[in-house]
Amino acid sequence: MDLHGSNSNAAMAKLLHTPVVLVLDTRGTIRGVAPLLLGYQAFDSEVNIAGVILNQVGGSRHESKLRAVIEEYTDIPVIGAVQRDENMVIDERHLGLMPGNEDNAAEQKIAYIGKQVAQQVDLHRLLEIADAASPLAEQERHPVPVTTSSPVRIGIARDAAFGFYYPDDLEALQAAGAQIVPFDTLHDSTLPDIDGMFIGGGFPETQMASLETNRSLRTAIRDAIEMGMPAYAECGGLMYLCRTIRWEEQQNEMVGIIPADAVMYPKPQGRGYIQLKESKDFPWQPSGKEISAHEFHYSRLENLQAEFNYAYEVLRGTGITGQHDGLIYKNLLACYAHTRNTSKHQWAERFVEFVRQHQQSGTAVTTISNTPGER
Repeated sequence: MDLHGSNSNAAMAKLLHTPVVLVLDTRGTIRGVAPLLLGYQAFDSEVNIAGVILNQVGGSRHESKLRAVIEEYTDIPVIGAVQRDENMVIDERHLGLMPGNEDNAAEQKIAYIGKQVAQQVDLHRLLEIADAASPLAEQERHPVPVTTSSPVRIGIARDAAFGFYYPDDLEALQAAGAQIVPFDTLHDSTLPDIDGMFIGGGFPETQMASLETNRSLRTAIRDAIEMGMPAYAECGGLMYLCRTIRWEEQQNEMVGIIPADAVMYPKPQGRGYIQLKESKDFPWQPSGKEISAHEFHYSRLENLQAEFNYAYEVLRGTGITGQHDGLIYKNLLACYAHTRNTSKHQWAERFVEFVRQHQQSGTAVTTISNTPGER
């Protein structure tokens, strides 16, 4: 984002006066590792490069040559050399790394990688380098105030299809008075006893056949939103609430509360930082503020068969329409943007309060009434 690297890891190391350990991919490299390391040192002398770990090493002979070159031409200590090992590879796909909530063997993989690194890296030396860092200045901590209002039960989809949740956002929901109630979109036949719903990001396209098979839960979610249950959906959650998801030659039915088809493309349709401004129709105590968020989606909504109001104007980014994000239907807000609960954007507290209002009134707190058309 910045030509001068103010948002880089190197800038963070300088800010905190922290030593740096470089991890270098050494495939196809022997003597060339020297100018690479010397270049890092010369590029910014304020960055303290305290060691290097050689990665993807081709064998003991390759390692010995690399160590000899580094010792001859630089003063950077080698604190480890990790051999190339297919069993250490973490699978990737269209949106990056395979998430742990989909990989039943994630813990075993982590344990194996840990064992290999422990055997090939001088961990004692690594800890010594870390201990050499300057102590951080103590910062005054401001604990998140915990509400004394009556708790509300918010159902959160947690399964192989939906797993992208920021832990501090979930903590903020709880601090605002929410009781987190997980449900499984693949296996649960109905919704638990809840007052509101949050379906976060994930990879519903990889599970869309199983999501379609669970017709009873799809019906329960659609009926709950139609009856006015407050609901919030981000990215993958937005896709799940559409009429269908289409990926390559496959198309499967989803919840259908949003009369559109989520269509996957080979390239990203929205990626990177997004700047939003709350519209007058924002349902949770509208403020009109500008919000910094993030989007990363290979899908876009097509065949949207109704006019909707939107919670956000997109100042930078893509969102749903290019100009707007945060589709509103009854008490549902569904967007492509991933937001964070911060002091400038306290979405968790506002959403919990919105759910609480609905709970206390006993009727739907419907801010905007749209007609989604025939689905």
